[in-house]
Amino acid sequence: MIGGGTGGTLAANRLRHRLSPADEIVVFDADDRHLYQPGLLFVPFGLAPPARLVRSRAAQLRRGVEFRRTAVEQVDLDHDRVITADGGALPYDVLVVASGTRLALEATDGLTGPGWGKRVHTFYSLPGATSLAGALAAFEGGRLLVGMIDLPIKCPVAPLEFCFLADWFFRRKKMRSSIQLTYLTSLDAAFTKETCNRALSGLLERKGVELVTEFATGEVDGAQGRLTAYDDRETDFDLAVLAPLHEGASCVARSPGLGDALAFVPTQPTLQAKAKPNVFAIGDATDLRASKAGSVAHFEGEVLSHNVTRFLAGEEPDARFDGHTNCFIETGFDKALLIDFNDEIEPTLGHFPSPVGLPLLKESRLNHIGKLAFEQLYWRAILPGRDIPFIGASMPLADKHLEKAE
Repeated sequence: MIGGGTGGTLAANRLRHRLSPADEIVVFDADDRHLYQPGLLFVPFGLAPPARLVRSRAAQLRRGVEFRRTAVEQVDLDHDRVITADGGALPYDVLVVASGTRLALEATDGLTGPGWGKRVHTFYSLPGATSLAGALAAFEGGRLLVGMIDLPIKCPVAPLEFCFLADWFFRRKKMRSSIQLTYLTSLDAAFTKETCNRALSGLLERKGVELVTEFATGEVDGAQGRLTAYDDRETDFDLAVLAPLHEGASCVARSPGLGDALAFVPTQPTLQAKAKPNVFAIGDATDLRASKAGSVAHFEGEVLSHNVTRFLAGEEPDARFDGHTNCFIETGFDKALLIDFNDEIEPTLGHFPSPVGLPLLKESRLNHIGKLAFEQLYWRAILPGRDIPFIGASMPLADKHLEKAE
């Protein structure tokens, strides 16, 4: 298992439950710091202490799963072995790639140049979110630009959530009128899913957030406070909060035949990698259409553990992941939206996971409570690989107004 993040941890724990005690499960990662990534959104606004978001990776693994604290250098597909940065090599019968994504800050000209950490920030890392907390607290007014440079990124709705919380944050400080809040995206709309886009665009308008679409950022000038698009359009800012480009893990890039041009693993709906039948992938490491979000890794875990078990038994993997994704979208003032969709069905109205569940595509305090409660669910049920009653891998269809996705 390459990676001790969300996908790797829950997959290892699920497999430990399914497989024989004689089957060896090894998880590789370069450090022992497991980060609760959904909490990063709250750090800049003083709503989550950074230290609370980090726990030991090894401590999240079931007894009988071995954790090796070492980086992976590459995968040798021809000889079915993992080569580690310390010069070691471990053969495998099945490999699960759960290496996640990395922030490719160097891919955008000037992003980490003059102004980085002062006028230009990101909340997509713990140091970045912590630094941004100080910048927001000291911000006295002007144009606050929140931008998504391009997809794919982890949790595509997070930059929108940041806008909604920034609106709440500055209203609470009674200085919202001195803040010009702008959301900038390379997409042609606020969000990729049309039904969800209508709701989110309406929220941006009601909260007085300017929307700038089809702005493909090519260069960041932090010293002058300016973004330049590839088509030479420019936009100014006093403070910028950017979601940088994401790429797959470096070890995937260094493994011939495993990854694509962005170092993501081409993956089938069975979660088998296209490179080789005994290689599987989960979570952000895959090239699947599904959003790079924690819920996706959770739903994939059931499919992956089933199919790996069948593969090791000499049987054909028969479970398929349908792209099921759901996400709480914090909208400020103790309210949130909830969306639920898959590859074939758009985010819909209704309830999740049943007719008496949480309201979908509607702001509610209940959804906000659900988002806050998710942190304990994450540590106590999702990472341990436990089944959650009424919530399976496939998208539930009861009490939904179904609309096919394009």
